[in-house]
Amino acid sequence: MHTASCSSTTSTSGQGDRTSIATVHRDIIETHILSRLDGPTLASAACASPMLHILCTEEKLWKDMCTSTWSSINDPRVRHIISTFPESYRSFFSDSIPTTFNRSNTAAWRDHSRSLPTSELISAVDICYKNNFICSKVELTETVTNAFLAPPFRIELLGDKETVLVPIKFEADNDDSLKLLEESMSLSWIMIDPTRKRAANLSSVRPVSVRRHSTAEEVQLLYVSVLPGDSRVGSSDPVQCRIVVTCGREEGGEMHVREMNMQLQDMDGINLSGEDSLVILQEAMGCERRKVGMKGRERDDHLKMKTALSPYRRLMTSHGLVGFNYTRQY
Repeated sequence: MHTASCSSTTSTSGQGDRTSIATVHRDIIETHILSRLDGPTLASAACASPMLHILCTEEKLWKDMCTSTWSSINDPRVRHIISTFPESYRSFFSDSIPTTFNRSNTAAWRDHSRSLPTSELISAVDICYKNNFICSKVELTETVTNAFLAPPFRIELLGDKETVLVPIKFEADNDDSLKLLEESMSLSWIMIDPTRKRAANLSSVRPVSVRRHSTAEEVQLLYVSVLPGDSRVGSSDPVQCRIVVTCGREEGGEMHVREMNMQLQDMDGINLSGEDSLVILQEAMGCERRKVGMKGRERDDHLKMKTALSPYRRLMTSHGLVGFNYTRQY
């Protein structure tokens, strides 16, 4: 039986001699190979050889990957903040891909973070319909105002009379439009802490529920993720991050996004204050991320999460969604 191994050489078809990957022109590797890889695969390729490590950590490669994934980060304010991250766009991508969280090994981060007061958070939000961007916005939220600190914590993304066109026709007596939204409308909500130079994607990417709201001509999409709790807010139980997108029918049958907001709730469905939400968000951005199995306390949190999201579990499973389970991946 032959075993596979990682090598910087490749066999020439039908011949016994071997050719080093170093003989392949750098431009060919960068343009025709590395540029087609996703983030995790690119990070793995960097471990294959010293040369690939150099090529796979090129700033432009990660910048192109980030800007093609999240259009909102083309905003000059966000570009500047990303440039201050430890490894610039590579660090930002590692923070911002939807993944899971692990509580372990975060004590040092918490001690460090408490000494760095955050005066503002930045939301970089993208909505896609059938993989095409229909809305990209950046919202700055000051965290030292009384309006923020008081309950309930809530970030509204769209201003008065501001709407976003969704390229489908709204039919009040037909559920086809609801199915299209469920299958085709994805959302990314990246929260960025400029002071700590960390970020986290707070969205489930796909909606966990789509339902008619208030009138027959409005539809609500719910995106849910689960963040690790913190004893400083009174409980270490996981917290739900709920993003609600409300769509409505406009003149001519066009569908528009009318509202988009984000709130944090405890396990009993009680909205958190801005002060407590800031603690939870900082914890989420500071936690390590991973996709492997859980044990101990992590398993307990996972069971609590499943209980809290039981009404949406079937939809989440059918979409292959991930929640927050608390390593930095690369």
